[in-house]
Amino acid sequence: MSERSAGPARLLPWTSPSGSPCYLVGDGTGFVSRLADDIERVQLGMADDVLDYAEGMLADRTTSAREVRFLARGLADALRDVRRIADSREKRSTPG
Repeated sequence: MSERSAGPARLLPWTSPSGSPCYLVGDGTGFVSRLADDIERVQLGMADDVLDYAEGMLADRTTSAREVRFLARGLADALRDVRRIADSREKRSTPG
C-alpha cells in the first residue's frame, strides 16, 4: 500500500461562517480539492466578467454615483477572491 504525501495546507476559496480562512491538508486529489479548483475557476471567470462590465460602465459618462458604488463593491469582491486564489497558489508552490 502506498502512502500519499500531504503537501502544504491549501487556503480554500471560501471562509467559515465566522469569516475565518479555511484550509485543507492533503495531496490535492480529493473531492474537496476538486471542488476548490472548480470554485476558483468560477471566481476567476466572474472577475473577468466584472472587469469587462467595469470598463464599459466607466466609459459611459451617464453612469450614476450609485452605479459606480455598486460596481466598486463588485470589483472589491472580485479582487478579494482573486487575491485569495493567488495567496493559495503561492503558498502551495513555495517550497518549505
